[in-house]
Amino acid sequence: MPFTPIHMGPGIFLKGILQGSFSLMVFGWTQIVMDIQPLIVLLSGEGHLHGFSHTYIGATLLAVFSAITGKYLSQFGLWVLKIENSIYTPIQWWVVFLSAFIGSFSHVFLDSIMHSDVQPIYPFTLANPLLEIIPVAVLHKLCMYSGLIGAAIYYFIQWRNKRT
Repeated sequence: MPFTPIHMGPGIFLKGILQGSFSLMVFGWTQIVMDIQPLIVLLSGEGHLHGFSHTYIGATLLAVFSAITGKYLSQFGLWVLKIENSIYTPIQWWVVFLSAFIGSFSHVFLDSIMHSDVQPIYPFTLANPLLEIIPVAVLHKLCMYSGLIGAAIYYFIQWRNKRT
């Protein structure tokens, strides 16, 4: 994936379906955290581009970090933006952890399909069984369309709830 934005499509879809049971802000924060290691490699020119952070073990550790930091960052962001949740109406921990784990695992899954250097099940194997199971162009379209459909679902449900 060309960094984080394309990864947001499935997250927007899940937000549309799950509404308040999913934090798009924590999911997005997790996408950023997942791509810090590749960014450092790109800037420094040293290391394995999709290294430990793009394994399911690394994703588990980063999900915990993203959940703990993302909860407070998200609540602060919602408070600053004056959106329904705020520092005084905290995002529930189960929502935070669900969003972070979905974010990190989906990130590894999607990157496993398109990047030959991803080793998702390391240290058990260096193989990547998901590599090119679908064409990269199709993967990008699926991510983009899932975001558009998710946004439509989200706003339709919001509109319907305001009418009742």
